[in-house]
Order: sequence, then structure tokens, then C-alpha cells
Amino acid sequence: MDLEEAEEFKERCSQCAAVSWGLTDEGKYYCTSCHNVTERSQEVINTDLIPNTQIKALNRGLKKKNNSEKGWDWYVCEGFQNILCQQAEALKNLGIGPELKNDVLHNFWKRYLQKSKQAYCKNPVYTTGRKPTVLEDNLSHSDWASEPELLSDVSCPPFLESGAESQSDIHTRKPFPISRASQSETSVCSGSLDGVEYSQRKEKGVVKMTVPQTLAFCYLSLLWQREAITLSDLLRFVEEDHIPYINAFQHFPEQMKLYGRDRGIFGIESWPDYEDIYKKTIEVGTFLDLPRFPDITEDCYLHPNILCMKYLMEVNLPDEMHNLTCHVVKMTGMGEVDFLTFDPIAKMAKTVKYDVQAVAIIVVVLKLLFLLDDNLEWSLSNLAEKHNEKNKKDKPWFDFRKWYQIMKKAFDEKKQKWEEARAKYLWKSEKPLYYSFVDKPVAYKKREMVVNLQKQFSTLVDSTATAGKKSPSSFQFNWTEEDTDRTCFHGHSLQGVLKEKGQSLLTKNSLYWLSTQKFCRCYCTHVTTYEESNYSLSYQFILNLFSFLLRIKTSLLHEEVSLVEKKLFEKKYSVTKKKSRSKKARRH
Repeated sequence: MDLEEAEEFKERCSQCAAVSWGLTDEGKYYCTSCHNVTERSQEVINTDLIPNTQIKALNRGLKKKNNSEKGWDWYVCEGFQNILCQQAEALKNLGIGPELKNDVLHNFWKRYLQKSKQAYCKNPVYTTGRKPTVLEDNLSHSDWASEPELLSDVSCPPFLESGAESQSDIHTRKPFPISRASQSETSVCSGSLDGVEYSQRKEKGVVKMTVPQTLAFCYLSLLWQREAITLSDLLRFVEEDHIPYINAFQHFPEQMKLYGRDRGIFGIESWPDYEDIYKKTIEVGTFLDLPRFPDITEDCYLHPNILCMKYLMEVNLPDEMHNLTCHVVKMTGMGEVDFLTFDPIAKMAKTVKYDVQAVAIIVVVLKLLFLLDDNLEWSLSNLAEKHNEKNKKDKPWFDFRKWYQIMKKAFDEKKQKWEEARAKYLWKSEKPLYYSFVDKPVAYKKREMVVNLQKQFSTLVDSTATAGKKSPSSFQFNWTEEDTDRTCFHGHSLQGVLKEKGQSLLTKNSLYWLSTQKFCRCYCTHVTTYEESNYSLSYQFILNLFSFLLRIKTSLLHEEVSLVEKKLFEKKYSVTKKKSRSKKARRH
């Protein structure tokens, strides 16, 4: 835009009241602050004497616009580094220590850049434009103990250097040695220098960075620090907008222009999936060739004994059930350090789904106590109800039917609010993405129209102000004894479902049905299939409740329950396996 030729237009912008105008290629004035395009056009005097005067002025303006609005030269990896910096800062605001950002995540990211040959190596993958500067003295160091030297500059200084800089220094320093974009260096089809090349790059054995991969990096860092955040908590905080993920690119510096192929790289239009991020976490950890992670011991938040207590409290189940969950953990060996600790360099690298495993253990204990066959749990509820009516002063027995009614109501209300929030979520960013600078005014104009329509419809539908973003919490359901509207079952007794035998307690229920009678073969990609029609309604409710808490598929939880049962009833499964083999032998 030729701002000098627009100085004669002195009216204030109807949107932002600013007096800062430029000219579009049609000769109309537009506000350089909010990009509002007016209907006023530049007046041309004596066009008969000087033909094409307006066209020449506009052409000069467009050339200046292209040169001034190209912004910085930047690579795709710098965009992902910026997103990681935002996410690390958000985790810090949630109470995570600064070591996660400054030490752990910082080192993981440097290691990724080196392993993917984007930096810290002699021949980086960049083929055009400027290249990162790497110190030659450290090129031979590739093991984990020796860190490679830093790049000359990075977009988020605390990532790779100490946080001692002043705030002004942070804003003045740019990603790598920044230079203004020239016509020869800048990609025509993307704002980043390597946007087109990056979208087409397919290198065997190299993990290609994506926006979902940033969550894998964050979870790996949390796991290394053994922080009190599970993968399901991390994804829920993303969903509640406490951690940048959807439209994270709109927080890029203004000089980092995004358009063209950058849309497909940084634009996300779906929520992160638990299973997908879990697989990416293992993939990234293996690719980085990380050493064995710190041990998950009994005093660690991720240990099943602690997580089981947390989820028992959340779903309003009796505290006495914790002794049973601890017993199941001990019998199955799921509390052993070697089983719980992530080791990427092991032959079969895998990490435990800590939250899903803890919930699956609770489901198994519920089946041990109440069978969950749509029959026994209701019979035991009748006995508990009669006992509580006769002994109102004593410690009440746990009533499964009453618990089901209270939890069903709370669960339905919470799920309805969640579905409404998802339906109302605005996927379009405040900073519109466009394919080229020619489309920029149109994109901003469309965005302005969308915002105005949303305001009008929200006024018609609901005149009350929309609630702000709720504060983050590890619990979605809260139960207290002081709440008179809803019964809290934490202090209720399990005497109605347990019986004494010597010095030990046994369940009155002596039956048990296995969630999976026969597992798929080892080369199959899944453990077992889950069809709701094949299972009792109470079992379906339990799975749906916990699946909602963790934001996972019901089939995933059912598979984890089957794996816990396989460890708990190993003899029973081995007998079934021997019987199937003997039948096959008889056929032959």
C-alpha cells in the first residue's frame, strides 16, 4: 500500500476510530489497523491529461506493500518452536515448575532438531534461503550427555537460554539471524521459507513435526518430570483452552506471516485424540533415542494406587474400595517400577496409559463386588437399602442403586454441557489465514462479517453474557459431605458386599464374568472388540462414565479392563487356552 497517497483521507475508521489508511488495488481506502475496507475511492484529477495516473500510483503502492508485509524469513520448525513455547508457558501457569520449559522440553526440542537434521548439524535439510548457524566444535557430539551448542538466536529465548534477559530483550530478539524477506528468498506459496518443501517432505525414519506432535513433546516432558498431570488431563486442558493448540498460530509474532501451504501445516480443525497422542508420544521418544525415564515409584502421582484413589473420589465411590484396588495392583504386578517406567530404548518401547489403567482397575473391583450383570447389583442394593432404613445412626452401607441414580443425573448434566460447548466452539481464528496477500483484504472482510453475525445471533438466542473460561481443575466432579442436594458416598461402608473369613475379607459374590473370553492373536492390531449389545446396562454405564472422564473411546477402556483381567486371572486364561488347543488337536 502507498500510505503517502492515502494521507489526504482524514476520516476516522468506523470500526476502530483510527486514522491510518492505505489503498487497495481497486483504489478504495482501507484501515491499516483493523483492515476495514470503505466504499470511498481515491479521487483522480485530470485523468484526460495524464492517462493511467491512478493505475501507476496503485502499482507503486502494491510493490511497496509486498516488500513491507513479507515480514521475517522463518522456517516451519520455528513455528512449531513458538507453539511449544506457548504450551510450556501455559503449563507453567497451571503450576508446573519452570524446569519443564527451561531444561526438559528445551533439551527434547534441541535433540529433535539435531536428529531430524534441521539444526545442530553440518548439512541441514534447508536447501534455500538462510541456514542456521551451528558451531563446528560440537558437531561430533550426538549422545544424550553432551548437549549441542545453541543456535545463534531463537524465537523464545527461555527455551534455549537462561531467563535472565529483560522483557525488552525477549521481544527484540528474533528466530535465527532474521533478515527482511526478499523476492528471491520468500516462498510464493507459503509465508515460511520452506512451507511448500516441508509439506511435501517424506523421509523414512524421521518423525515429521505436526501440531499434535507438540502435545507429545509436552507429555514426554511431564512424564520425565513425573508431574501430577496425566495424558487425559493434558488433553482436557487443551479442550478447555488452557493450553494453546487450536489456532495456536494466531499468537505468532506479527512479522511471521502465514499463508498458503502454512494453512495445512499449522491449521487444526479437530480435537486431539487420546490414542493418537499416546502413539505419537512413544514414536517421538523412540525417535529421540531417549534414555530410561525416572522411575515411577509408589509415592509418584502416576502410580496406580494414587490414581485409583483420585478417580474413586471423583466418581463418588466409597473410600474402602481403595484397599481392594491396591490388592488388585499387587496381584497383577501393575505397581512394579519396571512395569510403570517408560524406557524408549527398550526392545519393545511402550509406556503405560496410567489414567486408563487406574480406571480399568476400579472397573474390575466393581465387577468383583457387584458382578454388574443387571441382577446381583440390584439385589445387593435392596439389602443395603433395608439395612440403612433400620440403622440410620450407624455407618450407612453403600447402595449401588442410589449411587447409580445420583451419578447418572450428574453425568448426563455434565455431558450435555460438554456437548453444547463443543457445538458452540468457534473454529475460525481471530487472525484469518489466507492463501496469498491478494486474498488478505477479502479474508479479513469475511472474518469481520462472521464476527458481526455471531454477535447478532448470540443476542437473539441469549441476551445474557456468555460465561468466561472456567479455571482449570484436576476434578470434573466434586462431592462433599456438606452438599445436602447430593449424597456423598465416600464414607459409606462395604459391609453389605463383603464377609469376614478369619482375619481376611471376602466378597459375598463368588461369581465373575470375563470382559473378553478369548484374545486376538499377537499380530492383530487390537486386543478385543467391544459391542454394547453384548454387555449389561450397568457395565455399559460404568464404561461410559469413566470414558467421559478421560475423554477416550469406550472400546479403549474395555480393552484395558480385559488386559487387567488377563493379568488377574492368568490361570483361568491359560486353562481356556489349553482347552482350545486340545479341541484343535482332536479335529486333526
